[in-house]
Amino acid sequence: MRSYLVTGTAGFIGFSLARVLLQRGIRVVGIDAVNDYYSVRLKEDRLAILRQFPHYEHHQLDLADGAGIRRIFAAESFDRVVHLAAQAGVRYSIEHPEVYVQSNLVGFFHILEACRRHSIPHLTYASSSSVYGANTEMPFSIHQNIDHPLSFYAATKKANELMAHTYSHLYGLPTTGLRFFTVYGPWGRPDMALFLFTKAILEGRPIQVFNQGKMRRDFTYIDDIVEGVFRTSEKIATPNPDWSGDDPDPGTSRAPYRVYNIGNNQPVELGYFIETIERAIGREAVKELLPMQPGDVPATYADIDDLVADVDFRPQTSIEEGVGRFIAWYREYYGV
Repeated sequence: MRSYLVTGTAGFIGFSLARVLLQRGIRVVGIDAVNDYYSVRLKEDRLAILRQFPHYEHHQLDLADGAGIRRIFAAESFDRVVHLAAQAGVRYSIEHPEVYVQSNLVGFFHILEACRRHSIPHLTYASSSSVYGANTEMPFSIHQNIDHPLSFYAATKKANELMAHTYSHLYGLPTTGLRFFTVYGPWGRPDMALFLFTKAILEGRPIQVFNQGKMRRDFTYIDDIVEGVFRTSEKIATPNPDWSGDDPDPGTSRAPYRVYNIGNNQPVELGYFIETIERAIGREAVKELLPMQPGDVPATYADIDDLVADVDFRPQTSIEEGVGRFIAWYREYYGV
């Protein structure tokens, strides 16, 4: 049986990936600290589903615990490592940057070191569309420079890409970074817009709409994210033979290093997103219009040409279908 190590299996994307891997007959070893950044009950309920599979093994561990990470790698043999655990949230990083240092930087270092020492065939890790920061040329391409992040969260994700590249260059460790674009769907995070809007509308409370609802996001359904993660993990990163230091391509390297966008490639204005939620719920929202939040960007839009070319995958789920599935899950999970 093939074996994957997945970090962040109590989290939204990590849980969703692990469940699909288990359903496909792949053994999964999961790591998660199960912190209280948001509902621990939601995280435990995700883990309860994974624990129903006999070939799932869970370790409750903080990634900053280097000795604990070393023990897990020493006791196991992994065909792939997918690192999805991180401290998420752009706004939270403005008030609590120190948390991001331990989780996103120190934790990632321990994973890189363990992969190097145990000759892991391929490390795939979560980056973020936030790395594009002040870029305004749309759609965002992996071949663009990303030197101007607008939040500390984004800075840690860019740092992850730089750290991965050095390990690919120095030690030949194949690494692939995935820049996720506004992931949503069943079992999603309670601090994300779809969850917050749905809860407020069903409870008859106003929703907070930033930038007067004029923001545009490349909302990407969780099933599409998971398929993209699986396909890119299975395709081991290789050097780009045409890469040149005279005109360096940020998205590839002469080392076994790759970066991909995983986005729906169809940005939606926040106002239309809210209308879609209203139609799915059958109730109109009361809107509190607010200015742009610090650290936010006005628009995201993924160029996925490299994803399509290299792993033959393009997200397919429409915003109407995805929101409808989330609302159905929310009503069932919370008994609304």
